[in-house]
Amino acid sequence: MDAHRRVAHCFGMQSHPGSSATERLLLSVVDDDESVRESLPDLLREFGFATRAFSSAEEFLSSDCIDETRCLILDVVMPRMGGLELHHELMRRGQNIPVVFITAQKDEAVRARMFAQGAAGFLLKPFSDTDLLAAVEQALRPD
Repeated sequence: MDAHRRVAHCFGMQSHPGSSATERLLLSVVDDDESVRESLPDLLREFGFATRAFSSAEEFLSSDCIDETRCLILDVVMPRMGGLELHHELMRRGQNIPVVFITAQKDEAVRARMFAQGAAGFLLKPFSDTDLLAAVEQALRPD
C-alpha cells in the first residue's frame, strides 16, 4: 500500500466541518473490551479527531497506522500483551507516541508506575468525556 493510500486508510473518511480528514489528528484506541472499542472512537470523533480502534496490542503493532497515530489510548490489562508492554515495544522501536492509559483497576501503584514509565495520562474506568478530552489535550501538548 503506498503512503497516500495508507494515510487515507488510517485517517478514515469522517466528515468534519471546516477541515479535511487528513487535517485531523489520528488517535488510536487499543482495548480488548468491544464496548470501549465501539463507544470511545465515536466520542473522540465528536471532539474532532480521526480514530482507529484495535482489539489487541498485536493488532495495533501490525497495523499501518503507527506512524500516523498522534495519541494512543491504551488499556492497561489485556490478554497476551498488556498496555505497558505495548508502550515499551513502541519505545524500543523509536515510536514516541503519547499514551493515555485507561483501566478499571483502582491501584495507585499501577498509576504511579505508568507515569514513571512516561504515560501522558491515566484514567480510571468509567471516566467522563471531560476527563478524556483533558487527558488527550494534555498528551498532545508539545513538551
